[in-house]
Amino acid sequence: MRSSTPEFVTTERKPPAQVAPAPPRRRRFARRFTRNPRALAGGVILAAFAIMAVTAPVLAPYPPDVANFDHRLAAPGVAHLLGADHLGRDILSRTIWASRTSLSIGFLSTAIAITVGVVVGATSGYFGGASDVLLMRLTDMVLAFPVFFITVLFLALFGPSIPGLILVIGAISWPPTARVVRAEFLRMRTLDFVAAARSLGASEVRIMARHILPNVVAVIVISVTLRVGVSILAEAGLSFLGLGVQPPTPSWGNLVADGREYLRSAWWVSLFPGAFVFLSVMAFNLLGDGLRDAFDPKMKI
Repeated sequence: MRSSTPEFVTTERKPPAQVAPAPPRRRRFARRFTRNPRALAGGVILAAFAIMAVTAPVLAPYPPDVANFDHRLAAPGVAHLLGADHLGRDILSRTIWASRTSLSIGFLSTAIAITVGVVVGATSGYFGGASDVLLMRLTDMVLAFPVFFITVLFLALFGPSIPGLILVIGAISWPPTARVVRAEFLRMRTLDFVAAARSLGASEVRIMARHILPNVVAVIVISVTLRVGVSILAEAGLSFLGLGVQPPTPSWGNLVADGREYLRSAWWVSLFPGAFVFLSVMAFNLLGDGLRDAFDPKMKI
């Protein structure tokens, strides 16, 4: 006879499915960046240029300023891999040493431009009002100047020198950065975390430096990479005209200028330094585009 005790069917509850946490921001950035072959190519080229500039005394096969008239305008070969110039100087050695000068001018002038642009853009975008109008009119005025002719006039009046070249390139290159930073500060100054920081008694300078500026780092980094390439190109153009780096200090611009009279008979004198200018500017642009895509949160992982 069956028991009248009711039977209870026990069912085992399954734990709720665990949602995998989102990867950290740095990991997502690295994943986006490493999946961009153009950005990686730009980074590799720039790393090679940086190593070349740092190890120039070891890497260069000849001293950069030693003339050998027996090898005057020697074609590329075993003795001179990239040929020799009109004084018999090794072009490869001079191009390696010139990377120090050109890259230093590019980075230092960019540092000046970025510093001025961030200060102007942050002040204008955060405070607004009369300061915004005044600073943006100043920015428009600098943008309206014929930059190339102002640079030529400055260097012609005060004399061509590396410090003057760095100063003038940096002083005329900040407006694009200021406009971008201003736009970001205008967008972020009305967000909730800024209002919360202000309600807790944080000063305006602290809010700008500790709360808003870290969120604008991506824009600044991208601007740096693009601005360095422009600065290198500006130095090359001014040195080509004789208003930039002066001999015997080698730079990519004056190396190209050394061979302009021998383009038909000794094309290698200008070609290889010009190729280095092209590769460096292209690499900075590729790296800047890759960083922009990697920092963009709307990009798919």
